[in-house]
Amino acid sequence: MNAENSDNELPLKSAWTRVQTARDKKRPTALDYIENVTKGFYELHGDRTYRDDQAIVGGIAMFGKMPVTVIGQQKGRNTKENMKHNFGMPYPEGYRKALRLMKQAEKFGRPVICFVDTPGAYCGIEAEERGQGEAIARNLFEMSALKVPVLSIVIGEGGSGGALAMAVGNEVWMLENAVYSVLSPEGFASILWKDAKKAPEAAEAMKITAADLKKLGIIERILPEFPAATQKNLRQITCYMKYCITDFMIKYCGMTQDEIVAQRGKRFREM
Repeated sequence: MNAENSDNELPLKSAWTRVQTARDKKRPTALDYIENVTKGFYELHGDRTYRDDQAIVGGIAMFGKMPVTVIGQQKGRNTKENMKHNFGMPYPEGYRKALRLMKQAEKFGRPVICFVDTPGAYCGIEAEERGQGEAIARNLFEMSALKVPVLSIVIGEGGSGGALAMAVGNEVWMLENAVYSVLSPEGFASILWKDAKKAPEAAEAMKITAADLKKLGIIERILPEFPAATQKNLRQITCYMKYCITDFMIKYCGMTQDEIVAQRGKRFREM
């Protein structure tokens, strides 16, 4: 099995088509990947400050014979689930929960795997009142210095600081139809052209696809979807994903804590 997926192997699709695919309600969620990539997932709750934000799920699991901490931004598959998980848009307490689990992982020497899938952090007034900006900034600061390996995989939408707050990893990967951007194409088009209907043009200009970001050196690996992620081919996708994660663990678990932190810092300085 080829451990690398080159840009030339990806089927030709427009950036806007990939945005729509990344947003598809039938797409597997973070919990689907956690349950198929790891075993014995034990979910942990709460930020120990305010409440449990279910837009972010996380806990302890086994990857092979290795204990790991897994964290994901969770969307729903129907209206009821979307309401429960706030459409995958975390509040500050969600990011604080994620950080609590990361610091716990550092304490016990567990690698961290993050599954990124959010249109962005929740921007309502209550989120701002509870310190949304500080929570995201704190995650960026703390993740940069974590002494355990951190792998972030964008499985759908990687929107703005809401995604970046879980993507300060030693490596960042993307599924081939995932997108990763500072702003939604609709938001970009509204600002630049005062017309959200030009979102397809914006998506092309923003270079937000996995192939674009691999060329730019923003991500390390593109994971194939055979050809688009659904429940039917989830096992095939996660089989390859596990193969790649094994390589990641062999590489980074052989490093010292100082080497892990230094590599992560070097990665972001060189972008």
